[in-house]
Amino acid sequence: MSDTLSDDASGGDDGQEDVMTPAELIGKLEEAWLNEKFSPELLENKSEMGECVMEQLTHMEANLQRVRRGDVKASVHRMEIDRIRFVLSSYLRSRLQKIEKFFPHVLEKEKSRVEGDPSFLSPEEFAFAKEYLANTETYLKAVALKHMPPNLQTVDMLKAVPEPCLDSFVFLRVRERQENILVEPETDDQREYVVDLDVDSQHLMRYRAIAPLVSSGAVQLI
Repeated sequence: MSDTLSDDASGGDDGQEDVMTPAELIGKLEEAWLNEKFSPELLENKSEMGECVMEQLTHMEANLQRVRRGDVKASVHRMEIDRIRFVLSSYLRSRLQKIEKFFPHVLEKEKSRVEGDPSFLSPEEFAFAKEYLANTETYLKAVALKHMPPNLQTVDMLKAVPEPCLDSFVFLRVRERQENILVEPETDDQREYVVDLDVDSQHLMRYRAIAPLVSSGAVQLI
């Protein structure tokens, strides 16, 4: 794939993974896309990675203009550009859909984030979530709450909007061996037990049990 991308392997992001090749950058995008697509909660934002991919796409478009008309390479390169654009668009769309679905919880999680911890929202996503919350509250007041008795004219959005279901099951592939992973099966006595996850093995597990492993990159959702 690297020959389809530009020869500038740095991705144009000084000081940010300056040894990453273009092919590795696209691989990181695909990993982030699958994790975001299949996880029930909003994951840490990868805005810097997205910006690097956009820079690579711009460079690829420029290189494509220099390809001789009718060259079969042009069609192959165009398909690769379209594929990368689809992955990036789908990744961003998945994040926006989660923000719209869980906006009060997303904002609360971002607000309670410890200083120095990675942000779950990009500045643009944070602005979108705040505006979405404000517009929702304005709409509810205009069409419903103002017609209610005074003691019912307020609504707690955190209680009104469901939280992400972290107990939903997800498929995953193990990238780094993990030992003593705690699993809580659905049994009457809820007895706890642990399992080991071997490299390249695939499993169906509760998301809650492996959420930290998704964040660290030890497992990949599929």
